[in-house]
Amino acid sequence: MNIATQWMRDAAARARAASAVLAALPDRARNAALGAAANAIRAHAPAIEAANARDLAAFDAAGGTQAFRDRLALNPARIAAMALGLDDIAGLPDPLARVLAEWERPNGLRIRRIPQPIGVIGMIYESRPNVGADAAGLCLKAGNAVILRGGSDSFHSAGAIHQAVTEGLRAAGVPQDAVQIPPATDRAYVAAMLGAAGQVDLIIPRGGKSLVERVQAEARVPVLAHAEGLCHTYIHAKADPAMARAVLANAKMRRTGVCGATEVLLIDAAIAPSLLPVLVADLRVLGCDFRAGPRARAIVPDLPPTQPGDFDREWLDAILTIAVVDDIDAALRHISHHGSEHTDAIITEDAAAATKFLNGVGSAVAMWNASTQFCDGGEFGFGAEIGIATGRMHARGPIGLEQLTTFRYLVLGSGQVRP
Repeated sequence: MNIATQWMRDAAARARAASAVLAALPDRARNAALGAAANAIRAHAPAIEAANARDLAAFDAAGGTQAFRDRLALNPARIAAMALGLDDIAGLPDPLARVLAEWERPNGLRIRRIPQPIGVIGMIYESRPNVGADAAGLCLKAGNAVILRGGSDSFHSAGAIHQAVTEGLRAAGVPQDAVQIPPATDRAYVAAMLGAAGQVDLIIPRGGKSLVERVQAEARVPVLAHAEGLCHTYIHAKADPAMARAVLANAKMRRTGVCGATEVLLIDAAIAPSLLPVLVADLRVLGCDFRAGPRARAIVPDLPPTQPGDFDREWLDAILTIAVVDDIDAALRHISHHGSEHTDAIITEDAAAATKFLNGVGSAVAMWNASTQFCDGGEFGFGAEIGIATGRMHARGPIGLEQLTTFRYLVLGSGQVRP
């Protein structure tokens, strides 16, 4: 047995014990632990920023895109937001103190479906070190222990955040084994987590396509994953032009490296000649580049042409792929063929068209007259998110507290026996 496998086995056993403690704690105790962790992050902010500076220096030396650097970077405002996120999670209703359903059978048995924690969650993520704090907070609030494996590019940042969080847990009297991280960047720790059947209950990967595909191919543990954020904004013939301009600029350029960023613009042929040049000009001022299909280039000739695969590509950068479509049916066909079922939006003043679009896309999140970048657990009122799920099982869209629980049944009788 190699070092990583042995570490994972031991860590999972400690996490299992910690999860049993968490599941039995009252909500106020879990909230106190989150508050203490938030305060520790604030107290450790200089150390977290210094650790992040080491990661950024290594990233710059290796070379990389500005969009990915933005995902990695922490500053005082982002560190403060991490702490505030934990406070926000603590302020949410207890996901375990609910009755999901209740009914009585003809024989007098009363049956209740109630939530329970999943148990031990393994989280594998890339680049964004704040994900570790969000994941820890959500798992703790839902009564789960979590083993976090961040990317090698954020190793020092993740370590400093983990140190702060576990300091807060100790101060609140909660087992620090509820949140653990591997001691090194060796990819053997990823393999050990993926092979930890019976030790880890659920794996959640959050990162690029290659990471998610590896996890899905190799895991012997159930996986809650998302495909690429190949998000579309479709501007319908009856869109308000001013709204379309504002929403598209935000959906593409607010933060280009997040999975909710729009990667493809679809625009109706009826309005493309007048509106597309304006949209392109707006985005060029913001630093956006383009890849365009032939119908779009016929309207704006200096747009670079698409190459094979461009409509299937998640850029995670200041690049937008553009197609002119005949109508809403053509837009839906395009999204069905090329999309990743993450987030897709329609801009229109026509309620019937919006309803057809919202019902026609199979995406985890469908939007009407809103930026795709609102696909975010915090924006949904979840406090934070542990990721975006695009599969068809268990949960879809932003994964918050309720999605980090499963359920069980209580059967209350009065001496019934089965005939």
